[in-house]
Amino acid sequence: MTLSAVDLSFGYGSTPLGSGLTLSIEQGEVLCLLGPNGCGKTTLFKTLLGLIPSLGGRLELDGRPVASFSRVEFARRVGYVPQASAGYFPFEVLDVVLMGRASRIGTFAAPSRADHAIAMGMLDTLGIAHLAARSFSAISGGERQLALVARALAQEPSMLVMDEPTASLDFGNQARVLERIGALAASGLTIVLSTHDPGHAFACADKVALMKNGAIVATGAPETVLTAEALGALYGVDVAVSWLEQARHHVAVPVLRTSRARQAPSG
Repeated sequence: MTLSAVDLSFGYGSTPLGSGLTLSIEQGEVLCLLGPNGCGKTTLFKTLLGLIPSLGGRLELDGRPVASFSRVEFARRVGYVPQASAGYFPFEVLDVVLMGRASRIGTFAAPSRADHAIAMGMLDTLGIAHLAARSFSAISGGERQLALVARALAQEPSMLVMDEPTASLDFGNQARVLERIGALAASGLTIVLSTHDPGHAFACADKVALMKNGAIVATGAPETVLTAEALGALYGVDVAVSWLEQARHHVAVPVLRTSRARQAPSG
């Protein structure tokens, strides 16, 4: 499944937050969007998902205007992982994941045994099957984020749009989600995600896009785009980018100006 935006304008009401934006994502690609807080990433994602109308330009899914899809049609093709919140109702985690099956069952039908099996399978894949009977509002923020990933996967979509899917996750769960993203892309799923960690893009992305003030300022392969100079300009801090031999990819870290110098351990 492919997604393309050409000269896209987006925002709320008649007020644009961004304009002239052009992006393309091919089937099986992982596109990672990076940019500072407030640059328009979440609003762009809502526009790509058809949750708010575009203000101009062209936005197409497999060559068809996104606005021409019904919500059910679109939900069968594209899954969405928002940033986690506690929620207002004490649904069990399994029930939250089963909501991802809504576009696959009739309006007044109940989830079948097969739907339950798919939902449990997604929870198990992400290592949180033991939370199935827990209240979604009572588990940790990281666990809620994993449950939302499971819900989107339960839709059985061809594309996933993920708004900071590793937010609130501990180091191990971040690795688990990134590994899952890589596996899904290898199986043919198209994935668009945002993150604040360039290391995540190095780890799983085929293509990155840098966003600032509602505009895409650079796109391309991570190794080409995620330079110390580009990241420094994007976030307004000094950045060092180094090759990590054991992981076989680059890492980016901020260069902190501090008087507390630390000596490297010996041995």
